[in-house]
Amino acid sequence: MVDAARARKLADRIQQIVAEMLERRIKDPRLGFVTVTDTRVTADLREATVFYTVFGSEAERADSAAALESAKGIIRSEVGRQTGVRFAPTLTFKHDPLPDSARHLDDLINAARARDAEVARQAQGASYAGEPDPYRKPEEEGDDELADLQGSERAAGDDQA
Repeated sequence: MVDAARARKLADRIQQIVAEMLERRIKDPRLGFVTVTDTRVTADLREATVFYTVFGSEAERADSAAALESAKGIIRSEVGRQTGVRFAPTLTFKHDPLPDSARHLDDLINAARARDAEVARQAQGASYAGEPDPYRKPEEEGDDELADLQGSERAAGDDQA
C-alpha cells in the first residue's frame, strides 16, 4: 500500500495528463466538450477513476462516453509513460453528476427566494389580528382582585415550605 499523499499526487498528475490528451491528441469526432473534474486512485495505484462532465445534451454525453472508452488504451499508455510508475493504472471513466446537482440546487434556491419575496410583498401592508397588545393588564377592578388573590396564595405556599 502507498500513502495517501502519493496516491493524491498521482491522481492529480493523471487528471492533468488526461485533460491534455483530450484537448490536444484525441481527435475523435464523437468527443464533445469534455471537462475532467476529478481523478481518484486506489491505494495500490492499480486503478484510477476519472470523473468528467460533458457540456451538451444526453446524446452528446453518450457519444463522448463512447469516445472515451475507445481512447482508453491510448490515454492509459500515455499516463504510464508520463508518470513513470511501474504499472500504469487501469482507467475508468465516469460521468460526474455534480454540475447537474448544483444546477438543480441553484434552481431550488432561486424558487425559494422568489417565494420569500412574494411572502414579504404580501406582508408589507398587513397588520396583526386582534389588539396590538394581546397581554392582559390589571386595569379592571376584577383583575386587581385576581392578582391579589394569586399573590396571597403564593405567599401562603412559601410559608408552608
